Amino acid sequence: MDWLLRDLAATVPTIRHIVVLSADGLCMARHSTERDSAERIAAAASGIKSLAQSIAAELPPEDPEADGRGEDVRVIIMELAGGFFYLMSAGEKSYLAVTAGPEVDPGLVSNRMRDLVLRIGEHLSSAPRAHERAAP
Repeated sequence: MDWLLRDLAATVPTIRHIVVLSADGLCMARHSTERDSAERIAAAASGIKSLAQSIAAELPPEDPEADGRGEDVRVIIMELAGGFFYLMSAGEKSYLAVTAGPEVDPGLVSNRMRDLVLRIGEHLSSAPRAHERAAP
Protein backbone atom coordinates (compact mmCIF):
# COMPACT_ATOMS: atom_id res chain seq x y z
CA MET A 1 0.00 0.00 0.00
CA ASP A 2 2.99 2.31 0.54
CA TRP A 3 3.56 2.83 -3.17
CA LEU A 4 -0.09 3.76 -3.69
CA LEU A 5 0.06 6.39 -0.95
CA ARG A 6 3.37 7.63 -2.37
CA ASP A 7 1.73 7.87 -5.81
CA LEU A 8 -1.07 10.03 -4.39
CA ALA A 9 1.49 12.38 -2.83
CA ALA A 10 3.51 12.54 -6.06
CA THR A 11 0.51 13.41 -8.23
CA VAL A 12 -0.67 16.22 -5.93
CA PRO A 13 2.51 18.01 -4.79
CA THR A 14 0.83 20.19 -2.15
CA ILE A 15 -0.26 17.17 -0.09
CA ARG A 16 1.34 17.31 3.35
CA HIS A 17 0.00 14.20 5.12
CA ILE A 18 -1.67 10.97 4.10
CA VAL A 19 -3.09 8.71 6.82
CA VAL A 20 -5.15 5.55 6.55
CA LEU A 21 -7.09 5.00 9.76
CA SER A 22 -9.55 2.60 11.29
CA ALA A 23 -12.98 3.87 12.30
CA ASP A 24 -11.84 3.96 15.93
CA GLY A 25 -8.94 6.28 15.11
CA LEU A 26 -5.94 3.96 14.87
CA CYS A 27 -3.31 4.79 12.26
CA MET A 28 -3.06 1.83 9.86
CA ALA A 29 -0.72 3.37 7.26
CA ARG A 30 0.87 6.74 6.59
CA HIS A 31 2.94 8.69 4.10
CA SER A 32 4.71 12.06 4.31
CA THR A 33 4.33 12.31 8.06
CA GLU A 34 6.01 11.23 11.27
CA ARG A 35 4.36 8.50 13.34
CA ASP A 36 3.28 10.85 16.18
CA SER A 37 1.72 13.31 13.75
CA ALA A 38 -0.03 10.50 11.86
CA GLU A 39 -1.51 9.18 15.10
CA ARG A 40 -2.77 12.67 16.06
CA ILE A 41 -4.33 13.10 12.61
CA ALA A 42 -5.95 9.64 12.84
CA ALA A 43 -7.42 10.38 16.27
CA ALA A 44 -8.71 13.81 15.21
CA ALA A 45 -10.12 12.40 11.96
CA SER A 46 -12.01 9.75 13.93
CA GLY A 47 -13.53 12.47 16.10
CA ILE A 48 -14.51 14.52 13.06
CA LYS A 49 -16.09 11.41 11.53
CA SER A 50 -18.10 10.86 14.72
CA LEU A 51 -19.35 14.45 14.63
CA ALA A 52 -20.32 14.04 10.98
CA GLN A 53 -22.26 10.87 11.88
CA SER A 54 -24.29 12.95 14.34
CA ILE A 55 -25.21 15.34 11.54
CA ALA A 56 -25.91 12.41 9.19
CA ALA A 57 -28.44 11.11 11.72
CA GLU A 58 -30.39 14.33 11.13
CA LEU A 59 -30.33 13.68 7.38
CA PRO A 60 -31.53 10.10 7.05
CA PRO A 61 -30.95 8.47 3.65
CA GLU A 62 -33.90 8.30 1.31
CA ASP A 63 -33.33 4.56 0.95
CA PRO A 64 -35.32 2.84 3.74
CA GLU A 65 -33.01 -0.19 3.38
CA ALA A 66 -29.92 1.80 4.49
CA ASP A 67 -28.52 0.47 7.75
CA GLY A 68 -27.20 3.76 9.18
CA ARG A 69 -24.11 2.24 10.84
CA GLY A 70 -21.64 4.95 9.89
CA GLU A 71 -21.43 4.37 6.15
CA ASP A 72 -23.48 7.55 5.71
CA VAL A 73 -20.28 9.61 6.09
CA ARG A 74 -18.56 9.38 2.73
CA VAL A 75 -16.45 12.53 2.36
CA ILE A 76 -15.61 15.45 4.62
CA ILE A 77 -13.70 18.46 3.32
CA MET A 78 -12.58 21.29 5.57
CA GLU A 79 -10.97 24.48 4.34
CA LEU A 80 -8.72 25.88 7.06
CA ALA A 81 -6.42 28.90 7.25
CA GLY A 82 -3.39 26.66 6.67
CA GLY A 83 -4.87 24.47 3.95
CA PHE A 84 -7.39 21.68 3.44
CA PHE A 85 -8.34 18.54 5.34
CA TYR A 86 -10.05 15.63 3.59
CA LEU A 87 -11.56 12.50 5.08
CA MET A 88 -13.00 9.80 2.83
CA SER A 89 -14.52 6.43 3.56
CA ALA A 90 -12.08 3.84 2.21
CA GLY A 91 -13.75 0.54 2.90
CA GLU A 92 -15.58 -1.06 5.75
CA LYS A 93 -14.51 0.73 8.95
CA SER A 94 -11.52 2.41 7.25
CA TYR A 95 -10.86 5.99 6.20
CA LEU A 96 -8.32 7.92 4.17
CA ALA A 97 -7.28 11.31 5.62
CA VAL A 98 -5.26 13.85 3.65
CA THR A 99 -4.01 17.33 4.44
CA ALA A 100 -2.87 19.73 1.73
CA GLY A 101 -1.60 23.27 1.48
CA PRO A 102 -3.89 26.24 0.76
CA GLU A 103 -2.78 26.44 -2.89
CA VAL A 104 -4.09 22.95 -3.75
CA ASP A 105 -6.84 22.33 -6.26
CA PRO A 106 -9.54 20.90 -3.93
CA GLY A 107 -11.25 18.95 -6.71
CA LEU A 108 -8.00 17.30 -7.77
CA VAL A 109 -7.37 15.97 -4.27
CA SER A 110 -10.91 14.61 -3.99
CA ASN A 111 -10.67 12.90 -7.37
CA ARG A 112 -7.25 11.37 -6.67
CA MET A 113 -8.43 10.14 -3.25
CA ARG A 114 -11.51 8.57 -4.83
CA ASP A 115 -9.34 6.87 -7.46
CA LEU A 116 -7.07 5.51 -4.74
CA VAL A 117 -9.99 4.23 -2.66
CA LEU A 118 -11.48 2.50 -5.71
CA ARG A 119 -8.13 0.84 -6.48
CA ILE A 120 -7.42 -0.48 -3.02
CA GLY A 121 -10.66 -0.20 -1.05
CA GLU A 122 -10.81 -3.85 -0.08
CA HIS A 123 -7.21 -3.68 1.19
CA LEU A 124 -8.04 -0.68 3.39
CA SER A 125 -10.87 -2.38 5.24
CA SER A 126 -10.03 -3.20 8.81
CA ALA A 127 -11.12 -6.55 10.13
CA PRO A 128 -13.22 -6.63 13.30
CA ARG A 129 -11.11 -6.91 16.41
CA ALA A 130 -11.12 -10.26 18.14
CA HIS A 131 -11.76 -10.18 21.86
CA GLU A 132 -8.81 -11.37 23.86
CA ARG A 133 -9.44 -14.41 25.96
CA ALA A 134 -8.36 -14.38 29.56
CA ALA A 135 -5.40 -16.61 30.35
CA PRO A 136 -6.42 -19.87 32.08
